[in-house]
Amino acid sequence: MLTPLDFERIQASLRTPNGWIELAVIAVCFAIAWTVDRRVYVTSERESRVARLGAGSLNRLIFPLTALALLYVARAVFRHWQAPAFFPIAFPLVVALALIRLSIYALRNLFGVRAASASERTLSFAIWGALLLYYIGVLPEIGAALEDARMPIGKGEFSVLDLGRDAIVIVIAIVLSLWASSLLEQRLMRGTHLDRNLRVVAAKVSRALLLLIAVLVALSFVGVDVTVLSVFGGALGVGIGLGLQKLASNYIAGFTILLDRSVRLGDMITVDNRTGTVSVVTSRYVVVRGLDGIESIVPNEMLVTTTVLNHSYTSKEVKVGVLVQISYDSDLELAMRLMTELAAREPRVLRGALAPIVNVLQFGDNGIALELVVWINDPEMGQGNLRSALNIGIWKAFRDNGIRIPYPQREVRIIGQPPGGNGETPPSA
Repeated sequence: MLTPLDFERIQASLRTPNGWIELAVIAVCFAIAWTVDRRVYVTSERESRVARLGAGSLNRLIFPLTALALLYVARAVFRHWQAPAFFPIAFPLVVALALIRLSIYALRNLFGVRAASASERTLSFAIWGALLLYYIGVLPEIGAALEDARMPIGKGEFSVLDLGRDAIVIVIAIVLSLWASSLLEQRLMRGTHLDRNLRVVAAKVSRALLLLIAVLVALSFVGVDVTVLSVFGGALGVGIGLGLQKLASNYIAGFTILLDRSVRLGDMITVDNRTGTVSVVTSRYVVVRGLDGIESIVPNEMLVTTTVLNHSYTSKEVKVGVLVQISYDSDLELAMRLMTELAAREPRVLRGALAPIVNVLQFGDNGIALELVVWINDPEMGQGNLRSALNIGIWKAFRDNGIRIPYPQREVRIIGQPPGGNGETPPSA
């Protein structure tokens, strides 16, 4: 138990050799613990994040746990000579150090280094400050004052101390549930025996369930009857039915998409006139990264209620067409052969059953319209760059082989003569 400092006893111990021996023993315990902390490092043979998290938390506790064990042994031996005066001060310091290290480690893994850096110093000062206030005897008086301060809530009254204690319990339960869910999510996302969409669903559901269980357990621990939440659940259902229809439909559509696997991570889709690769799938929206680098956030409801073009649902083969016109006096067969050979030399163009072909589309006003059809299996690399390369190659091949690309032509015939004339054009005014 933490007890306020007895300064008279501390001064009396400092006047005796046993008091200095006690301080020296405590210092030796801390020195040994520091040496062990520098020499021992726990690691894991498995390169998984769960193993690294477990090893990381244990490494941060090597110093306080070693110091605590040595202090217990030293105090048991020292009690044979006199009642210890400095050991009751050292034990809470070591426990506070372990609590600070664990709390900072949990904050960094839950919210990231940048988000947690602002809270680390505040948390450390709060723990050390509370310990100092307890040592000098101020914290018990503050606790008594907070216990006397009552706040009417509903039909009862609660002290400020009870509310603060209950809030801390709930926050700790939520933090622990988020930490456990992050470990489970990392483990699920590394698994290969499940489909990626199913892993995402399992991770989201597990996070929601762990968070709900943590809140219920914390409320039961602080003395709140969880049956009163049925009223809140009914009100929440009415709110979802009336004011949160779009949000609820997006969540339901998100789980539907994840379960039926109609849209998966890495698929190339076209929705709402946007073509790109699905980079993120959440329970509320899908992020489509376009070929121009712009990311579109598409609500899940749109993916369910509108037509979605999935370019890689069953296969990633995509057809690319290049339109060309040649003049009527050019060699048609030579032009078709040149276009086919040129396309076959492109590394992205498929061969075999999907080899390039040239189709004669029509005999137009200015020339013969041809279409070069090629197939690719990497649509995420873009189609404009391939069309550009094919067009440049066709232009060079046609120029070297005397095949002309016609200009627009118009033939105008004048029927009849102007009145009073002999067929000559009247002079302009």
